[in-house]
Amino acid sequence: MSNIAIITGASSGIGAATAARFMSLGHQTINISRRPCPVDGVINISADLATHSGAETAALVALEYLTGAPMTCLVHNASLMLKDTIDSCADAEIERVMRVNISAINTLNRYLLPAMGQQSSVLYVGSTLSEKAVAGAFSYVISKHAQLGMMRASCQDLAGTGIHTAMVCPGFTETEMLKQHLGGDTSLMHEIGSQNGFGRLVAPDEIAAALVWAQANPVINGSVIHANLGQTER
Repeated sequence: MSNIAIITGASSGIGAATAARFMSLGHQTINISRRPCPVDGVINISADLATHSGAETAALVALEYLTGAPMTCLVHNASLMLKDTIDSCADAEIERVMRVNISAINTLNRYLLPAMGQQSSVLYVGSTLSEKAVAGAFSYVISKHAQLGMMRASCQDLAGTGIHTAMVCPGFTETEMLKQHLGGDTSLMHEIGSQNGFGRLVAPDEIAAALVWAQANPVINGSVIHANLGQTER
């Protein structure tokens, strides 16, 4: 039985790059998202994580693959980012963001953790906005702060199980989500992405490499890994 990687939102960007990395290591790799992963050999579980039933059904299907697996890496990568502010964020919007970015994670953890053996891991893909805030991303900032709390609580609750956790916080990464948030303005995307010590956007595969490393190194249990090329603070 091979090791397993379960990645939410592996249809593109960081998730797809992470799926490719785990596939190259010989892991049976599962994508949970609305769209299929473009990486050959990945098992796709179609699900809308913005609904409780979607997350629960995906968890039950994924659970079937875990029997006998020596190690499972559960990567919470799927995320929803809206353009909103404190005085414009509708209740329905913040609820939708929290369903994808928080509630779906909780559902998957609850169903899958009991079947995950020692040396497994639960990895959270956070953001620089897990620890600070910018204007115009109100609900996303709240959800990413909450994810950081989930990771730290996960670390405490999993003590003694042999399962470790961590959060990798990407800086501005060349993904469709960032492009969409900036209204498709590629030049603005690269301008913002240049605000770090290397003057460029982070590549999705660089975040994928950090996630694979985090899986293999339980010494970082409970840690926040800043993967942002030395982001310039303003």
